[in-house]
Amino acid sequence: MRRLVLLLALLPAACVAPRGAGSAGGLEPGPDGWIPLFNGRDLTGWTPKIAGLPLGEDPLATFRVEDGLLKVRYDRYAGDFAGRFGHLFHDREWSHYRMRVEYRFVGDQAPGAPGWAFRNSGVMIHGQPAATLRLDQPFPVSIEVQLLGGDGEHPRPTANLCTPGTNVVMDGELVTRHCTDSTSPTFSGDQWVTIEFEVHGAGRIRHFVGGREVLSYEQPQLDPNDPDARSLIRDGRLLLDHGTISLQAEGHPLDFRRVEILPLDCPTDCRG
Repeated sequence: MRRLVLLLALLPAACVAPRGAGSAGGLEPGPDGWIPLFNGRDLTGWTPKIAGLPLGEDPLATFRVEDGLLKVRYDRYAGDFAGRFGHLFHDREWSHYRMRVEYRFVGDQAPGAPGWAFRNSGVMIHGQPAATLRLDQPFPVSIEVQLLGGDGEHPRPTANLCTPGTNVVMDGELVTRHCTDSTSPTFSGDQWVTIEFEVHGAGRIRHFVGGREVLSYEQPQLDPNDPDARSLIRDGRLLLDHGTISLQAEGHPLDFRRVEILPLDCPTDCRG
């Protein structure tokens, strides 16, 4: 078994509040304290990054707002997905928060998209800054809260964990496998699904579906064996205590109608 003794040598994580002007970057919370990151009108506060294109360029409108929904679409791709994985980056970085996302998969997968991406998307958290992605980098180094829809045949839980360029700790063990399933039910068809996840800096991260915890882990960290992650390591520090949030475009159309965040108090020691 691989015990996580290496973490004892890591520098302590600093307390990091949301980055930008003011305590929430000018975003206004509702009466319950939740802050909408998507305003229902346009992509203000968000920037696309499509693999193979410079940051901010999305000529085929992969990410768009229509009918009050933030949509991921491929109808302008001329029948060839061609590995153009996309991510829509929020312009803030966050450390301690609870996030709520309401989504649904719709329609058919984009022609040419990989089979594993069927009804597959994600919310990337603790991610690298958008400006640091390589031009053709398919996924940001991040912790992915994976969104899955049913295929009508196999169990496909949602709110899973995937780790592009990262690792986590579960039950005191360093977990290096790429994906870990949650205990959520399978959601088939085009129904709306709401998930929440709670992030405590470099400490514990918990996923919830229907108000029930379906997965938890802690100590998110860069994977020194991944070349993209290796380029982000500073002073030997691996632990991730904050980062970007992005919505994924992985080859299947989907809609988001709610993307909101509830900032949590950041303790003096952000590892807890």
